[in-house]
Formats: sequence, structure tokens, C-alpha cells
Amino acid sequence: MEIERAREDALVAGVAGAATVAIALLSSFTGVVSVATLPTLAPLAVYSLYLFSRKGGPYGGFDTARNWAIASVGVGVVVLLASAVL
Repeated sequence: MEIERAREDALVAGVAGAATVAIALLSSFTGVVSVATLPTLAPLAVYSLYLFSRKGGPYGGFDTARNWAIASVGVGVVVLLASAVL
């Protein structure tokens, strides 16, 4: 594995992990939102999609590690907003 590819993987994994931990902490300790276990893991699903979609890529200008990291944070925000509303 190339070192640059490993850095990209670590970036997306770190951001997805941090988003997952943030959702879990906000759900457990603040009491503002109550998120179930499966939605809490949604940012890790984005990371899984990143890993499995990168086998033959990159597939275009938007297929970057930065965009996948932003997508995992976006999914985390959507999970928090949906849990706050419901």
C-alpha cells in the first residue's frame, strides 16, 4: 500500500470514528438527543462505502478522501438532527 493511500484511509477512518464517538457522547451524556445504536454507527457505514468503492478508483474529481470525510460528518449531523426531531 502506498503511504499516501494509507494517509487518506486514516483521514476518512479518523473522521468517521470521531463522528461516531461524538454522536454516542451527545446521546449518552447530554440528554438532548437519544440515538439508537444502529444510527450511531452510520458514519462508519460511510467509511465502509469509501473502502469498498476505492478498489479500482479514483472515479472522478469528487472521489477524494476529503469529500468522503465530509460525507461522514454530514451523515452524523443528519443522524443527530433526525434524532432530535423524532
